[in-house]
Amino acid sequence: MSISLTLAADPVGHVINHPWLVSEDGTWLWSSSQTNLVLSGIIVVLVGWFVAKAVSTGSEDQGHARWITRNPLAHTIEVICGYLRENTVRPLLGHRTDRFMPFLWTLFFFILVNNLLGLIPLLDAWHLLNEDDRAAHRSFIGGTATQSIYVTAVLAAVSAIVINLAGIKELGLGGYIKHLTADAPIFVWPIIIPIEILGTFIKPIALAIRLFANMTAGHILVAVLLGFAGSGFLKADLLGIPIGIVSTVAVVAIYFLEIFVAFLQAFVFMFLTTVFISLLEHHGHEDEHGSDHASHGVAHA
Repeated sequence: MSISLTLAADPVGHVINHPWLVSEDGTWLWSSSQTNLVLSGIIVVLVGWFVAKAVSTGSEDQGHARWITRNPLAHTIEVICGYLRENTVRPLLGHRTDRFMPFLWTLFFFILVNNLLGLIPLLDAWHLLNEDDRAAHRSFIGGTATQSIYVTAVLAAVSAIVINLAGIKELGLGGYIKHLTADAPIFVWPIIIPIEILGTFIKPIALAIRLFANMTAGHILVAVLLGFAGSGFLKADLLGIPIGIVSTVAVVAIYFLEIFVAFLQAFVFMFLTTVFISLLEHHGHEDEHGSDHASHGVAHA
């Protein structure tokens, strides 16, 4: 990422959150992750506005061209959105798909942008330009926001609220409470109900920990390999140069892997949120979805 990273003794410092404004009692008023989150939100809004404008239908005097997306980036995002809606969400939510897509798309792209920002050496660039902040371990921007368990916990809490409110709306309050019995015989309710209540909390906790752990492990690995590469080339001896070369090749491969993981973890978070929403649904709807898929399969056959 930068020379400062290769010289750092602790690669974790290039991933974790850093304070920027701190009150007299030590409370963090602003941090690098907060800047990343705001920047990610701005990027999602601006790119979303740009894509919506590019995919909108043109005037009638354009003929067939009025239906064509007018930018490669917009077309790529349109394809991603279409895949997420038709191939990931609709098989699970059926008639409720369009109602939840704005939230699920926002969740996916917001997490994705934060994951990708974590791969850009913004923190190191800031420290190169501000030696005092580097010495004080402060930064206005940088790190990986989705590496913070606090950030992933808030994202998971938002998903949990949507999941449970959607379940109450779909099942009704009585049906939602009855769902906690898992349709089990009444004599096993003392066991089933506590398990179901715990599951309500465990699901979002799993979402938070999964995203936090993957972003932490992968980004720290990149930092460690860059540290090996930098120290190897700086030594420039018979042992250092081979280490530097091997580490450089490895970090390029891991970087591409981390780009894939950034997309994958955003997808997994959105997909599991969709799954949890679909679990709080009338069984009749599930049967209806299953019969619809079966009929489509017969028709195609």
